[in-house]
Amino acid sequence: MLSPLILMHSTKQRLIDAGLRMLLEQGYNSLGIQALLDATDTPKGSFYHHFRDKEDFALQVIDAYMTTVHAGLDACLLDRTRPPLARIRRFFELTQEKYKQEGYLGCLLGGLGQELSGVSEAFRRKIDWCLSSIAGQMANCLREAQVKGDVPAACDVQEMADLLVNCWEGAALRSRLRRDPASLTAMLDFYIESIAFGTRPQSIAPA
Repeated sequence: MLSPLILMHSTKQRLIDAGLRMLLEQGYNSLGIQALLDATDTPKGSFYHHFRDKEDFALQVIDAYMTTVHAGLDACLLDRTRPPLARIRRFFELTQEKYKQEGYLGCLLGGLGQELSGVSEAFRRKIDWCLSSIAGQMANCLREAQVKGDVPAACDVQEMADLLVNCWEGAALRSRLRRDPASLTAMLDFYIESIAFGTRPQSIAPA
């Protein structure tokens, strides 16, 4: 027999897993708590045992999403068997494959950021912090590439990392609109080629 603690954990995780998919598909404003409860066969009381309200739920979904993102970043960017720029490319290629498996629903951070950053300070701060933390790990890897001579010494790696995340989010939106990965591939090819030659890829802007 499962312990109450395990049951509580599985209920919360089931809600978060379903909520992630529903937030990707519908966005925050269209997500109904009752629809979530019906999809997971969860009593309303159980939802409010784990989450204060819908906002708290969505913020915790973002936290869970970021746990997965950071695991992927660590697996790719800390892989010393590959050169630093190849590690960065590998992370985004795996992310692109995940988008494909999900039906090109795009990035949760980008979708919620567009929907909510203008109306919710809590979401604006949370999503900005998430994107900044991703860029921070990218900057560390770019710094390694710089030490190896794969990135020119004059490059500001933090600026290049921020630009990479911005460009990826724009390309992810375009891939969702087109249900096609071409925008992601083109952006990544252009970025890696540009940074290797020490030019700032200014012509790519978020869509």
